[in-house]
Amino acid sequence: MHLQALSHLQVNGSTLEAFTQSGLILILAIAIVASNLIIIATFLNFRGPTEVINYYLLSLAVADLLCGAMIVPLSVYPALHGTWNYGEVLCRLVGYLEVTLWSVTVYTFMWISVDRYLAVRKPLRYETIQTKTRCQCWMAFTWISAAMLCCPPLLGYSTPQFDNQAYVCMLDWGNMPAYSATLAILVLGPSVISIVHNYGYIFVMMRKIKSGAPIHDKEYATALAENLSNPSHMMSFTLVFAFWISWLPFIGLRVYELVAGYNNPLVHFAFVWIAVLNSFWKFIILTLMSPQFRLALRVFCLTVFCKTKGRLQAELIGLDPDD
Repeated sequence: MHLQALSHLQVNGSTLEAFTQSGLILILAIAIVASNLIIIATFLNFRGPTEVINYYLLSLAVADLLCGAMIVPLSVYPALHGTWNYGEVLCRLVGYLEVTLWSVTVYTFMWISVDRYLAVRKPLRYETIQTKTRCQCWMAFTWISAAMLCCPPLLGYSTPQFDNQAYVCMLDWGNMPAYSATLAILVLGPSVISIVHNYGYIFVMMRKIKSGAPIHDKEYATALAENLSNPSHMMSFTLVFAFWISWLPFIGLRVYELVAGYNNPLVHFAFVWIAVLNSFWKFIILTLMSPQFRLALRVFCLTVFCKTKGRLQAELIGLDPDD
């Protein structure tokens, strides 16, 4: 009787754990999709003057939306049953989408850092260098190049693996070390170097301006001080920081698992989905740190819920309502 009761408790505990993990994944999928739909709709609805960085933020939101709509929901059912029931082809596609969207995100953060660097390095020429068309071209190039760089596993050069602890399909990077190293060099190399250099320069200039260091060119000094006061610098840096803070624990855990053979299912599950949670944090960061996004979000809410939306939007943006 004692053994039967113990077995019954273990089964109930396992079932409760499966339902809890499946529920958490479902909530995360809904949160990611809803928050990024709001970001995309907010940017597309806004008709006032915008910064070119918004095109990069829109690209990030699209990547996160695809993650929340096409990757995360597929883990809800496997979390209940512990097995992948959708076939190898879909597993391979999920693995491809994961690495492609991750590469798009890393590349986009690189372009954001370049954009912020140019705003500080060339304050008088920034608007002529960073045009709307140029930013759109960079984003198109980023998506196409990421899709092409990540396609070999999709074509059968690696067998996808179902992670039965995090309940998601992932590419087996250990079986393709040459490709993994190449992708790391082409994606992580230039991105990390650019981000560190560009934000390092921005923070050095911020400290220089605050210390009152003399700048002989008055026009340049005025433009530089104005650009450095833009909250987009700290907002974009916070986005980058949140991304790496979300992913580094999982990356470190994977290295530790491979080297030490450590295996804790709950820790593994938590670290994987904390990394995925990064796709939701962007909405929180934009809302807290970007005055322009808050204005655009307010305009979007008025557009959706108010009958006099056109006039209210024009008044908020500062345009003539009769134009």
